[in-house]
Amino acid sequence: MPGPTVGPADDTSTAATTAPATPAPATGQAATGWATIAVLGGLTALGPLTTDLYLPGLPAIADDLAAEPAAVQLTLTFSMFGVAAGQLIFGPLSDRFGRRPPLLAGLVVYTLSSVVCVLAPTLPVLIAARFVQGAAGSAGLVIGRAVARDRFQGVSLLRFLASIALISGLAPILAPIIGAQLMRFTSWRGTFGALTALGLLLTLAAVGALRETLPSEAREGGGVAATLRTMGRLLRDLPFLGLALTSSLAFGALFGYISGSSTVLQHVYQVSPQTYSLLFGLNSLAIVVMTQLNGRVLAPRFTPRALMLGGLAAAVLAGVALVLLTTVWDFGLVGFCPPLFVMMGSLGVVLPNTAAQALGLVEPQVAGTASALLGTGNFLVGAVVAPLSSLGGRPSAVLLAVVVLACGVLSSTAYLALCRPGRMRTAGA
Repeated sequence: MPGPTVGPADDTSTAATTAPATPAPATGQAATGWATIAVLGGLTALGPLTTDLYLPGLPAIADDLAAEPAAVQLTLTFSMFGVAAGQLIFGPLSDRFGRRPPLLAGLVVYTLSSVVCVLAPTLPVLIAARFVQGAAGSAGLVIGRAVARDRFQGVSLLRFLASIALISGLAPILAPIIGAQLMRFTSWRGTFGALTALGLLLTLAAVGALRETLPSEAREGGGVAATLRTMGRLLRDLPFLGLALTSSLAFGALFGYISGSSTVLQHVYQVSPQTYSLLFGLNSLAIVVMTQLNGRVLAPRFTPRALMLGGLAAAVLAGVALVLLTTVWDFGLVGFCPPLFVMMGSLGVVLPNTAAQALGLVEPQVAGTASALLGTGNFLVGAVVAPLSSLGGRPSAVLLAVVVLACGVLSSTAYLALCRPGRMRTAGA
């Protein structure tokens, strides 16, 4: 396998200085192949599909299993906790045993746990299966980023992540639509049957299309103690910690929007479910489009720091506008939607740049552990922030606006305080 291609230094305001790179035959999509990009995109899309595909069937689950709707929501909560916990398992495993074995094991467990979801006789069994399903499905998310770090760095890494995001970013747009259509022809168990088929398909595709990208001589040795030492070293690294906090808090804004927008738009602004789906899809499209522009157009022309500052400034300004347009000037739906659209677009710049820069700070042999810390932080902050937009039990556009603004401000503060230009470097520099 070709060694990682070293791109520009990840965060300097002056001319970049990098170590000589091992010559590679090619970079970008030509060297990787569209089959690999498609499989990795599918693996990273597995998380959103697992979360969103079955959502239209929640009321049917409550009726079929004689459970309270609030209890059925635990199937979503435990799935998210599973995604967070699973990354801490599969990331370090991929550093020790290579990328392929943990990835394939995760996909097999994901497929089997999906079968249990299909057959679940009671709600507790379904909740437990959802936790395992989320944990196993996280293997694709965390190892996919590690594979990208094995192969690329700098602008090349951003371009590769943009290619994957083009596929995975469509998942939250299409999943609710596909799930609703599935419910017209089958039961909620049929949606988990579709996830079972998807897990089996991705397992076969990974076996055929993905090669090992971390050779045995480059793997991290040791057991649990060595993994904990590596995690501690990464978390003591101020630039890495700053990028992880920046990413997690920005992700909190995304989860705050996802958790609160449905009730706010449908109950406060009285939009129909169809209109809500359209608005949700447009905001998801904003993230996808900006991710592509970031990786293919902006990254080769601007420094990573300039892109980060621009994205964070846009997020904060959008949050300020959202608060003002829901408190001081109440323009209704017309004032509520445009700032959210700008906020979501800004995350299409902030999130891939933080991931690319953070992975660029570490050696490939610990990229799995670094990817796990990034992903776990994102989902833990998201799980904490998600309920905040519904405090008090009543939907509030003002509360949602405050949550989004607070996450934007805290994310910007973390980046400015911990990711100063003099501290940043690449792993090979």
